[in-house]
Amino acid sequence: MEFDIIGDVHGQADKLRALLNRLGYVERNGTMRHPDRTAVFVGDLIDRGPSQLDTLHIVRPMVESGSALAVMGNHELNAIAWYLRDPDQSDEYLRPRRGEIGQKNRHQHAAFLEEVENHPKLHTEIINWFLSLPLWLELPELRVIHACWHPGFIAALEPQLKPGRLLDHEMMVKASRKGSAVYEQIETLLKGVEVRLPEGHSFLDKSNIVRHEARIRWWDNSATTYRKAAFVPPEIERQLPDAEIPLEARIGYADNKPVFFGHYWMTGFPDRLARTVACVDYSAGKGGPLVAYRWSGEPELLRENFVSTH
Repeated sequence: MEFDIIGDVHGQADKLRALLNRLGYVERNGTMRHPDRTAVFVGDLIDRGPSQLDTLHIVRPMVESGSALAVMGNHELNAIAWYLRDPDQSDEYLRPRRGEIGQKNRHQHAAFLEEVENHPKLHTEIINWFLSLPLWLELPELRVIHACWHPGFIAALEPQLKPGRLLDHEMMVKASRKGSAVYEQIETLLKGVEVRLPEGHSFLDKSNIVRHEARIRWWDNSATTYRKAAFVPPEIERQLPDAEIPLEARIGYADNKPVFFGHYWMTGFPDRLARTVACVDYSAGKGGPLVAYRWSGEPELLRENFVSTH
């Protein structure tokens, strides 16, 4: 099969239509279709952008008709947790709605809530659809996950999931309990790997928040030190120690089967990260292009196979 792997849409329906048109998808029987190819969405369909429901009205029929596949992103996970009540706290939800944390959670989810919060039946229907999205795809030809292909965590999670690698309410509770194994595993798959910086080291992120942890380039087999591994701007990278990161944070990816993911708000000209590794999130939700990779069976990923809206 041939696939078009599409990056994080974040409610950018106009960009999605433009990209699908550029890729050769046309509307037929109410669904965007391609005569020969299948679209694959890497998650984070919602939040941030101006067209939440419009985006879902494009993607969901594609998935349900078989013209597309999709995996769950951390924003879909958060939407489910926001919606589901916490069984251990009668007046709270799995994603807290009260206090300062609740205000922060609502702010991150505001664009989606604005379109669904006053339509409870529709909200419920969408949440149930999000629960039908797998945590990852292991296809004969390639792999797709939202943020991090971690073989150990994938092996540990798979027997606990519903058929199709789906979450249910019980697993959502576990995924919302910080400190549990399931929480760590799902956080890593959908949000990436973070490591605590050595004592005395920190940096200011782009929002001027002091960070004592750094997200790492999990796919890079040579990224064994904080300076090489941290996924930060070059000026911050130079501030980090050249000490080795913990062994458990060294995942790497050297498999011949391509792996695709989103999540990382890449910038610049789209390109592969390694021979068989590609990120297709180039900040469409923050003014960047919506990006896709057109995979047609090539054993090594090619720069010229990336397609973007601008």
